Amino acid sequence: MDTSACSSNATICNGTSCVLHEKNPNETLSVILSTVITIMLALVMFSMGCNVDLPKFISHIKKPWGIFVGFLCQFGIMPLTGFLLSVAFDILPIQAVAVLIIGCCPGGTASNILTYWSDGDMDLSISMTTCSTMLALGMMPLCLYIYTKMWTDSGSIRIPYDSLGISLVALVIPISVGIVVKQKWPKKAQIILKIGSITGLILIVVIAVTGGILYQGSWIIRPKLWIIGTMFPLIGYSMGFFLAWIAGQNWQRCRTVSLETGMQNTQLCSTIIQLSFSIEELNHIFTFPLIYSIFQLGMAGILVGSKYVKDILPGNQSCVYKYKLNKINEE
Repeated sequence: MDTSACSSNATICNGTSCVLHEKNPNETLSVILSTVITIMLALVMFSMGCNVDLPKFISHIKKPWGIFVGFLCQFGIMPLTGFLLSVAFDILPIQAVAVLIIGCCPGGTASNILTYWSDGDMDLSISMTTCSTMLALGMMPLCLYIYTKMWTDSGSIRIPYDSLGISLVALVIPISVGIVVKQKWPKKAQIILKIGSITGLILIVVIAVTGGILYQGSWIIRPKLWIIGTMFPLIGYSMGFFLAWIAGQNWQRCRTVSLETGMQNTQLCSTIIQLSFSIEELNHIFTFPLIYSIFQLGMAGILVGSKYVKDILPGNQSCVYKYKLNKINEE
């Protein structure tokens, strides 16, 4: 049989008569989804950079105690918690990787917004988000290497460090450009920040809808993942607050560190997962960042809501609440 005329990826029927494998439409859609969410994430990270006031950021770097506490929570407590939950609930190795990626992700713009509404330390929140995003370049691969060793050594999974590294390095560029824009054109930076916040919400919806169509098997979720998705952010919020309190931070900073610890950048996690794993693997893990996102936002909403209930009590109104109340009355 002469096969020289046939393509290497063809199914040979008879001699030089060749039939190519039928192309899976999901593969094309998956590539399109990867492109779209990467572009949208770049815009979100660009807007994050537009939120950084460089002089204030540098002042926090010079007095880094609050940032150090946040770093310990972000890359110490969260990855360890993800590992312990994965082992305790005996989930699949590939699912454990998704849980660990969530645990290693930096904070996002959502934590900055919620810090504002909870009367937290905005400068510290923005500085922590920026530092954790930059430090994730080295800390995320390191944490994954340490905590997935029990599975990689046995050959159960393979961590795509190349795709992971490219995804993380690509984030530095839009953040850096955003910081420059903030310093040179502060008014335009505020507009970009609003657009980026809206884009972040749209990105979550895009990931949920298109992911549900592409990876239909991913919606068959075992109760274990729902339980982990519920416990994980709760532990993050609690441990972040407790560690900040132990470190002698004031209540405002304790709230800030708590939100920065539990509130992970799930858009980044979804993008990394989408770019790093095969369609078969995505069927097992794609929805976990969405589960985490639902519960982290729900719990954060309860925390902020309880703060406002306390604020509206007579004689116990915070400065932020009074300011916003006055603005409403003026209008």
